[in-house]
Amino acid sequence: MRVLLSIKPKYVDKILGGSKKYEFRKNIFRDEEVREMVIYSSSPMKKIVGTCEIGSVIEDSPLILWEMFRDGSGLCEEEFFSYFEGKERGYAIEIEQIIKFKNPVDPWEFDENFIPPQSFQYITDSFYSKLCDAA
Repeated sequence: MRVLLSIKPKYVDKILGGSKKYEFRKNIFRDEEVREMVIYSSSPMKKIVGTCEIGSVIEDSPLILWEMFRDGSGLCEEEFFSYFEGKERGYAIEIEQIIKFKNPVDPWEFDENFIPPQSFQYITDSFYSKLCDAA
C-alpha cells in the first residue's frame, strides 16, 4: 500500500538530495501495510516528483524525535519545534530507496479531480500505475 504526502519544495529537494532522511508528521497513516511514499511537491511546483520506501515509523515526543534524528532531519531546530508546537507526540518516517522521477508529473493531467492532501492520502493502484506511466 502507498500514501501520497504533500511536502514543501525546499524539503523535497533535501529528500531527493539525500540529506533529509526522515519526514516528520503530527499525524500518521494507521495502515501498517503502507510501505511506500509518493512525494508531491507542494506550491509553487505542484507536481509528483518521486517515490521512496518507508523504513521504520517512530512515534515519540518531539524532543526525543529531535534528539534521535536531528542529523537526518533536514531541518534546523527552530523549524522542527515550530512545526510540533503544542504537540505532545510526533512521528518520524524513515526515508529509504528514493526514486526521483526523470519528469515530474502533473497529477491533474490524468486525474482532473486531483486534490493535493493536506497531510497524506492513500492512493489506489490505478492512480499509481497512471503516475508511473506518466513519469
